[in-house]
This record gives sequence, C-alpha cells and structure tokens, in this order.
Amino acid sequence: MVFKASDNPRHANSWYAASADDRKVRPALDGEISADVCVIGAGFTGISAALELAERGYSVVVLEAERIGFGASGRNGGQIVNGYSRDLETIAGRYGREKAIELGKMSLEGGEIIRTRVAGYGIDCDLIHGGFFAAFTEKQIREMEVHKAQWEKHGHAGLEMVAKRDVGKYVKTDRYAGGMIDKLGGHIHPLNLVLGEAGAVESLGGRIFEGSRVVGLDLSERPVVHTAKGSVKASYVLVCGNAYLAPLLPEVHGRMMPVSSQVMTTEPLDPALIESLLPANYCVEDANYILDYYRRTSDNRLLYGGGIGYGGHDPKDLTGIIRPNMLKTFPQLKNVNIDYAWSGNFALTLTRIPHMGRLSDKVYFSHGDSGHGVTTTHLLGKILGEAVAGHAERFDIWASLPNLPFPGGKTLRVPLTVLGAWWYGLRDKLGL
Repeated sequence: MVFKASDNPRHANSWYAASADDRKVRPALDGEISADVCVIGAGFTGISAALELAERGYSVVVLEAERIGFGASGRNGGQIVNGYSRDLETIAGRYGREKAIELGKMSLEGGEIIRTRVAGYGIDCDLIHGGFFAAFTEKQIREMEVHKAQWEKHGHAGLEMVAKRDVGKYVKTDRYAGGMIDKLGGHIHPLNLVLGEAGAVESLGGRIFEGSRVVGLDLSERPVVHTAKGSVKASYVLVCGNAYLAPLLPEVHGRMMPVSSQVMTTEPLDPALIESLLPANYCVEDANYILDYYRRTSDNRLLYGGGIGYGGHDPKDLTGIIRPNMLKTFPQLKNVNIDYAWSGNFALTLTRIPHMGRLSDKVYFSHGDSGHGVTTTHLLGKILGEAVAGHAERFDIWASLPNLPFPGGKTLRVPLTVLGAWWYGLRDKLGL
C-alpha cells in the first residue's frame, strides 16, 4: 500500500512521514498529573533520556508540542556519523587534553546505543552498517588521514582510507579523489527509530503526550511544567526542545541558532540502478564545509540532502537547491522524478559543541548538537538520564564546556554566520 505524508498529520511532507510504521496520534495532556521526571521534547534527545530513565524504573512523562520526531529527529539524512561537529584535537586545544580524552571515550557510544536499542526492542528502522566520507581534493584526503590517526588514539578501529581507484566500491561517480570508510557508521530510517524508541518507553510505563506545547515552567524545588490544558508536577525536568524550543526559556534558546537543511528523495529506482550507484549500500557524505549527503532507502530511492539555511528559514524551491548537486554526482538520474522534498531545523551553537547544563538543581537541558545529532543526541539523552539517577559525572564534563553567545545577538548572528560559511565554501571551491 502506498501512503502519502499527508496521511500522517502534523509532520513535514517527507518520505519518512509517508513511510512511518507508527502513525498513531497520542493524546494531548489534559489535566494535572505527576511523575518522577517530565521530559520536554519527543525527539532523539528527549526520547533517549526517557528510555534510559524508564529502564531504571522512573515514572516518566514526555510532552511534545507537535508529534514524536516532528523536528530534526524525524527529518534528517538518517546517517549514523560518529563523533562531534568538531574533531577531538580541536576540542583538546579549546578545553584541554583531559576533556578531549573524556569526550573521546564517549564518541562512539551514540551509535552503539542505537544498535543496542534496535536489537533489544526489535525496532524496524532499516538499520544498515557502514559509511563513506568522500574527498574531492588531495587536501581533504590528507585531512581525513589526520582525523583517522586521531580517532585511532581514542579507540576507533573501524576506519579505512579509500584510494581513488576503489571509490567505485562505495559510490559510482567520478567526482571524488578518494575517501575514508567508517565500518561503525551506518544509516537508518530516523523517524521509525525514534517512534520505535518511544514505543519502548511506553512499554515500560512511560506516558507521551503529543500536541502539548509547554507554555510555562516553574523552577521551584518540585518543578511544574504547564501546557495549555494541563500541567505535570515532577521531581526533575529535562528540557530537550533543541531548535524548536523557542519561545520557551530564552536563556537557553538564545545560545543556539536554528539552521535548516534540505532533503529530497527520488521515485523508487530500478534495483539494479540504485545498486550500481551505491553498491555497498553505505551512506555517503562529502568533506566540503557545506556538504552533500545521500544514501539508498529500503524501497530503492536515492535520498539526497544538502544546502543550509542559517536562521532556520525554508527556501522556496527545495528541489531546485538539491537536484543540481545530485546530478553532478549522478548525471544518469537526469530524467528521474523527485517524489518528496522537505526541510527541517537543527540547533547550532557558536562553538559547534553541544550545550548541556542546569537551570536549577532539578531542571537540566541539552541542545545544540550542531549537525551531528543522530548519534550525539542518543549519547546525551542517556547522560541526562544518568544525571537524574545520581550519576552526573559525565553530565558535569559536558556542562563544564564554555558556551558562548553568537556575536551580534539575534540581529547579526545570521549575516555573520553566512559570511563565515561563504568564506569556507570559497575555500572548498578553490581547494584551499
């Protein structure tokens, strides 16, 4: 049976929404309830934290303004990319070698959490192992070699360099000079993943309310979270709204910037054609500052993403932005139809490092995964759960990392960031 995204209300017009396994609409919160923990936001961070806590025996309530996975968690490229948006040597230079070592110990954990939960709860999310990082230039290849050596110091044994002659094992295009594979990477249907994890939360007694936007938060000793028609009194509150947090808690939201990325999928392709394009069924992302990323889907579409919109504004012509890059990579698809095109926001911090902290002794937050959210959100959600359970050592490491406001505040953060992106994009074009 063929579904339309419109059959799954209040989601983006995406292939993910159209092909989601769980279309059940959860009720909105109506009335006053209580729980050990109230989680704000039913994306990867919030659901990861809720599942960690439910497994530990806590009573958990999750409040979602729209639908489970409505934001970046249900719209992203579906790639399991290990690590953070800044490499570990950059982290060492900023925050010290000790912090880099500690973050290095955690850097592969997000992907392992995903694989463990998929297996343990029987989540059908099209999990495929393996990722390929594509290099356009010899400079990018040298940078990958440096990153590979750094990763290996932190225990990552799944990386292999790929010479130009072997690129065709992973992607059939003449655009790349070489690259690197990550055997611990991979790809998934992200909306089905977060829906499966939400189902696991509910199977353990957790309650999830959709259409329940938080309108107020009382930071007292026993916090109270307010929606339009109800409230939750909890011992702890976890704020996990990320790029969709505004206008709640400007002291948190003001330190991140929503950034949109665009994704599209082709019509289903002949199985022989899609296999010829991506023979290993690895996901691919290139090494440019503003990068392209793509992969096969379970029904033989090519899912292709790229572009960026600082400030979170959706461009008028999504396909017009992405399709030309797809055709540079795969010119043989010039007559292929595009069935779905969508956009979604992720949260960017100035440092490109996630921001965790406390608003009070009982209210914690995490946001700003800065483009590496699929794995990092799973890690940080688990760490939020650990902190509530009295094991805040790893939380405190993240919370100790300085978080800086964007220069120029909300007025100038977008034009200044666009200027910086233009400069790095020019360097990519010139091979600098």
